[in-house]
Amino acid sequence: MTTTTALPRWDMTVVYPGLDSPEFAAALAAAAADIDALTELFDTAGIAQREPAPLDDATAATAEWVLERYNAVLQAVETLGAYVYAFVSTDSRDDLAQAKQSELEQHEVRLAQLGARFVAWVGSLDVEALIARSPLAAAHSFPLRQAKLAAAHQMSPAEEALAAELDPVAGSAWGKLHGNLTSQITVRLELGTDGEVRELPMSAVRNLAFDPDRAVRRRAYEAELAAWETAALPLAAALNGVKGQVNTLSARRGWETPLDAALFDNHIDRQTLEAMLSAAREAFPDLRRYLRAKARALGLPALAWYDLFAPVGASARSWDFDTGTAFILDQFDVFSDRMRDFADRAFRERWIDAEPRPGKRDGAFCMWLRGDESRILANYQPAYDGVSTLAHELGHGYHNLNEAELTPLQRQTPMTLAETASTFCETIVRQAALAQADRAEQILILEAAVQDAAQIVLDITSRFLFEQRVFEARRRRELSVEELNGLMLDAQRETYGDGLDGDLLHPYMWAVKGHYYRAGLSFYNFPYMFGLLFGLGLYARFEQDPTGFRRSYDDLLASTGQADAATLAARFGIDIRTPDFWRSSLDVIRADIARFEKLTAGGVPA
Repeated sequence: MTTTTALPRWDMTVVYPGLDSPEFAAALAAAAADIDALTELFDTAGIAQREPAPLDDATAATAEWVLERYNAVLQAVETLGAYVYAFVSTDSRDDLAQAKQSELEQHEVRLAQLGARFVAWVGSLDVEALIARSPLAAAHSFPLRQAKLAAAHQMSPAEEALAAELDPVAGSAWGKLHGNLTSQITVRLELGTDGEVRELPMSAVRNLAFDPDRAVRRRAYEAELAAWETAALPLAAALNGVKGQVNTLSARRGWETPLDAALFDNHIDRQTLEAMLSAAREAFPDLRRYLRAKARALGLPALAWYDLFAPVGASARSWDFDTGTAFILDQFDVFSDRMRDFADRAFRERWIDAEPRPGKRDGAFCMWLRGDESRILANYQPAYDGVSTLAHELGHGYHNLNEAELTPLQRQTPMTLAETASTFCETIVRQAALAQADRAEQILILEAAVQDAAQIVLDITSRFLFEQRVFEARRRRELSVEELNGLMLDAQRETYGDGLDGDLLHPYMWAVKGHYYRAGLSFYNFPYMFGLLFGLGLYARFEQDPTGFRRSYDDLLASTGQADAATLAARFGIDIRTPDFWRSSLDVIRADIARFEKLTAGGVPA
């Protein structure tokens, strides 16, 4: 299958003409001046750690002024950050973009230092009295209450300021190294039967995991592992650096473990996490059963790692970009005019960068840009999986749309809830595709869905276990490449079990995943499982009461930064602190596995 038109690149000229334009320079200078002015305000008003004091009229007035100005500066800097990252993420060789990102980071450090001062100051306030007195504070009640709790986990003001100042040359620097290094890795690979050897970017080589030819998949897997081996030493240093920093700062801030800090940031508690992981572990045998069924469908005794994404089934439809976007628009329209209009605008106004190319980062993401606008990065493949990924990322954009009228402090959605709309939109598209498909394509689409579920339940658990064990081991000393590989393989064997050939796993998955290298995003794994299972649960509620669900859905998305996950789930009668809800969502996956087994029992049509 081939695309009928060139894949789009996003348009950033609607924000500024370019990184070297006077308009961008003026905006960057204005943001720096705004941070200067905010610093002066904080200094004058005494916004910093202090002894608790009763709330008076002057303090309430100061709180309102600070909230207003702090939100305004945050918003301007977020837009600048997204604009610059749009260039860095699509071409890591762009020296100007890298320079501007580094320049902006210096301003972000100062803003982070002000953020720490703001949290410390809120910790000294009678927050409940402030919320009762001030309408603006009441509108920010949840972030203020979270700040009050976070203040108890702050170091001294000098230490917090130093930590923020060091981050660009410590945690963030390691993350930048990972992104730049991995996006520029090229892999020598023999393709075809003529022995031709080509150099491909890592993203293109990893995409060959979806190739129908097992020999191609195997060669790509072997070449990929060999390439990771050559880059493993600096990446291991980066991982040791990041995890060492997070361990140190978590302990200094009074967290028992980095996981406790991550749970707080994700607006859930350990009871919720354990309930979800317990239900997930119960589902391991079912997901391994799916992997064995896929092996049979492919005519294999067992799946190797490079068979995980092998296509099963076939599609008579062409899923080129134009066809895929039209299909998404049709299905979004079934849910609501507003959702369709949003996606139509995203395509029409070129919010999407879909073309794989050297220097562009792998995978897909959606980022808020300004107002109701987002930008979506994808590496589109002309297959149903490409359509599904695009629908998923558009879901994130729709989530952003529903938060467009909120301030930055109000829309600080945690990762656990950030996957709500994306999973929901992906499910809408999948259900429609299944309803229109013949048997061969049903197998293909259903297998893709269960494959994704296996990744999010089995693989995410393996990544969670790996990260937890790395943090524990890093308290004692640095870990070698061989030790990191061993921990990753142990975690994969523990989760995939007999569903995969234990001799053909992926020891360098710790090098692949950029999430491990971001100091502010520790445990960027279990939230994906939460997002999938929570989204499936919400879709079940939608099927039960479509009209009622539509009335409350957009409000839910607009509230994800303004309440904890348990409170928001309770709106739909969901108790996330017990395994029962998570089991019910996993039952949806179990039903898909049973359907896949039934459809493939008599063989897979070509």
